[in-house]
Parts: sequence; structure tokens; C-alpha cells
Amino acid sequence: MIMIKEETITALGEYAKVSIAFTVASRYVAVPVGAASQGWELIKEPIDPPWIKDYDGGEPPTRWLRWDTSNWRLISAFSNGSRVGGAIVVHDSPELHFLEGRKDLAALWDLRVSPACRRQGVGARLFEHVVGYAKSVGCVELKIETQDVNVNACDFYAKQGCRLVNVIPDAYPGWPDEVEFDWMLKL
Repeated sequence: MIMIKEETITALGEYAKVSIAFTVASRYVAVPVGAASQGWELIKEPIDPPWIKDYDGGEPPTRWLRWDTSNWRLISAFSNGSRVGGAIVVHDSPELHFLEGRKDLAALWDLRVSPACRRQGVGARLFEHVVGYAKSVGCVELKIETQDVNVNACDFYAKQGCRLVNVIPDAYPGWPDEVEFDWMLKL
């Protein structure tokens, strides 16, 4: 049985032990539907050969402590006492440009589930708690960043009711072949 627990950011070191790595075997190409404000169609393209993407390889979660984390919350998932996943939700953090200077916008900064527990509903439970937390602090929207190569994340957020609102090529100088996808959920 999965237990969801809200923690302070002081548990970040333990949280970071849950792998966020995944196999990239395809990517999404975003094609505007009508005017860009009307949305995007995502077309899946295979990637050969597949490769492993590990977001923690470039910046481990403990590096996030360089920012003011007073409005960051860690929501963790446990199974039989072992940490199997977690999510970080951020709000009212002026130094994070991703929040657009808005006090009513929350960001899902990170969501990870242990590889052995993926596709078992853990991510959906975490997401549900993130949404609840964001609402409880007065936020009216939740913003999420993914990449074109994280097809499973894109599918997951679409399934949760999020809408792709922004596609940013060349957003990552260190990964010039990746495209930033920004998703929004009205709360």
C-alpha cells in the first residue's frame, strides 16, 4: 500500500535517492493547431538508438538548496516504509522566473517515481496531492515543464488534464536537441 506524506525540503537528500532516469526511445514533435493559442498536436517520432536520460546527472536535487526554499513542499510516496517517489511543488518564490512573478501560480518542480513502481498509480497519487497543496495556498494554476524526449511525462500530464501551452526550442544550451514543453492546469 502506498502512503503519501508531506515533508519539508530538509528531506531532499533522501528524496534524491529515488532515480528519475528513464529510457528515451521516442520524442514528441509539437505542431501548432490553428493559431498557437488553439493548442498543439503531439506527433511521436522514434529515436534510434535509444538512450538513458537522467536529469540528476546535470544538477542533483540538493543543488536546489541554493535558492530560498521556504515556499517549497516535498510530497513523498512510501511503500512498506521505503521511499518510492516524490514531488516538489513550489509557489511564491520570486527568484524562480518559471513562476512568472505570480503569487497565484504554483509549479510542479519535480516528480519522480522509483523505476520498480512506475505505471502503478504512484505518480497520479503524488500529482493529486500536489494539486491539493497548490489550491490550499491560494494558487489558481499549476505549471509544469517537460521536454520533448520525456514522452511518458507528456502523456502523464495530458492524462491529468494539463494543457500544453508553450513549446520552446533551444531552451537548453547544454542539450540543443531537446525542446522545452510547458504545461498548465487550471485549479
